Amino acid sequence: MGDVVAAGLLALHREILLFAVVGLAIGGLDDLLVDLLFLARRCWRNIAIYARHPRMSTATLPASAKPGRIAIFIPAWREAEVIGLMLRYALACWPNDDYRIFVGLYPNDPDTLEAVAPIAAGEPRIVVGMNPKPGPSTKADCLNILWRSMLAEEARTGRAFKAIVLHDAEDVVHAEEIRLFDFMIDRFALVQLPVLPLPGRGTWLARAIANHYGDEFAENHGKALTVREALGASIPSAGVACAFERATLGRLSDPIHGGPFDPSSLTEDYEAGLRIADMGGRGVFVRMRDRSGALVATREYFPDSIQAAVRQKARWMVGISLAGWDRMGWHGGPAEWWMRIRDRRATMAALVLFAAYLALILWGLIVALGLFLPLSLPPRSPIVDALLWLNMGLMGWRAAMRALFVGRAYGWRHGLMAIPRTVIANYIAILAARRAVFLYGKSLLGKPLSWDKTQHRFPDLKTDP
Repeated sequence: MGDVVAAGLLALHREILLFAVVGLAIGGLDDLLVDLLFLARRCWRNIAIYARHPRMSTATLPASAKPGRIAIFIPAWREAEVIGLMLRYALACWPNDDYRIFVGLYPNDPDTLEAVAPIAAGEPRIVVGMNPKPGPSTKADCLNILWRSMLAEEARTGRAFKAIVLHDAEDVVHAEEIRLFDFMIDRFALVQLPVLPLPGRGTWLARAIANHYGDEFAENHGKALTVREALGASIPSAGVACAFERATLGRLSDPIHGGPFDPSSLTEDYEAGLRIADMGGRGVFVRMRDRSGALVATREYFPDSIQAAVRQKARWMVGISLAGWDRMGWHGGPAEWWMRIRDRRATMAALVLFAAYLALILWGLIVALGLFLPLSLPPRSPIVDALLWLNMGLMGWRAAMRALFVGRAYGWRHGLMAIPRTVIANYIAILAARRAVFLYGKSLLGKPLSWDKTQHRFPDLKTDP
């Protein structure tokens, strides 16, 4: 019996290890290609463009040739703790810009309504859109309520909006973004600005969980979206710090949904960006410095607990990695297909990570049992050995690139700490993938998806960075 168990344990380790090393190699080479494309593009632009022309900043940004009014959509469900602070800060940031803030509320959320009411009273720049149905619905449903509120405002004033900007109730907006959106939307159907998660607070674990978002956004919004744009692939909306050209978003509007966003989707912002590209609209990702040299970006706190991070990432996985296959399909050319594969690989990547950790645990168990039993690992095949060495090299490269981009965004200390934080990021990704598969399975059985949001907080701008 012992021989049978030992043989089974060795066979299990062999198969899991093979799956893990092949999966890690495919993902690592995919990431390496993106890195090389980014570095090549960066070198070319430094030589061919920035050697002759200074980088544009908001200090040198010309005014829009066709200035227009901007609509800002803020869906809010149980955001009483942050919405008031966010609105006051936004109004203070944009004292002279031409805009209207549309806040989406629910009748069964009196606390959020109570927080918004005194700010909206007598303030023409804030328009409240009340959902006729109790919450929570989906974020897309709330955005459609705001779309209809915007149409009513256009009918009342006789003036159409130029663009629609999406923000969340916890966002720390940038004072120059309205002017930047106004200029860029003349040329593009979708404009996405960077999102910079604020550094975490509290215990070391809370800080590590919150900061792993910063690690991921530093790479995604510092490199991946830049490569995506350079390849001519679609630019997905991040749901905040993004602007849609008014007429283009109107073309997405569906009478059945009551607006341009699909209420059955949990990642309506991401899908909107892809649908615009499918219609021939062009998106752009803009990294521009302001007059002080800081990046024009939206900053916010992200979840700092395992449970909240898993819930949030599971929602992203359901909408992009799982439902995205059948909802958005495969359009465009090879570059677009590649980017959509990268978008949808998250669940499979989590499975590969789980297999890699499991193979490591089984290796340790076999070595430990070998101290007491006649059990030892057989020699590995040359292919597995080669893949192991390849993956070690790719992991070293990946760690260096992660540290480089995080350090560029947050400083060298954060950059170095991003390397051990990868373990926490992997743990969250594995748990989120498990939750996402169960949620998606329930949706296939007829259970509607709802707004599985996390609690937020707004920074103390006097003390927080």
